[in-house]
Amino acid sequence: QVRLVESGGGVVQAGGSLRLTCQYSGGTFKTDTMAWFRQAPGKDREFVATILWHGQTTYYKDSVEGRFTISRDDDKTTVYLEMTSLKPEDTAGYYCAASRFGGLDTEKFYDDWGQGTQVTVSS
Repeated sequence: QVRLVESGGGVVQAGGSLRLTCQYSGGTFKTDTMAWFRQAPGKDREFVATILWHGQTTYYKDSVEGRFTISRDDDKTTVYLEMTSLKPEDTAGYYCAASRFGGLDTEKFYDDWGQGTQVTVSS
């Protein structure tokens, strides 16, 4: 049973930075595609970034490209989301997800989800 635990959220001013961490356990991390999604109040959950199992390929939501960086450490079974130049519209609960089959930006292809960590960006 895969377990994902996110941390690193908080309150930050616009223009600031945060690093989210997702600790993975209970499965085969190095063969899973990992991703971050987010959900703002009253809105659907949306894709943010993904990194394929080999770590060589990443994809981003257009609005975060150039500001956010997803990375993984297979030795620590951890995935990170480095967020810079944060904007109030980045405010959301951020969720880590794992896919056995390369989910890319499609939520339904992800098998396991964390409980989320809240990011609030004040203007």
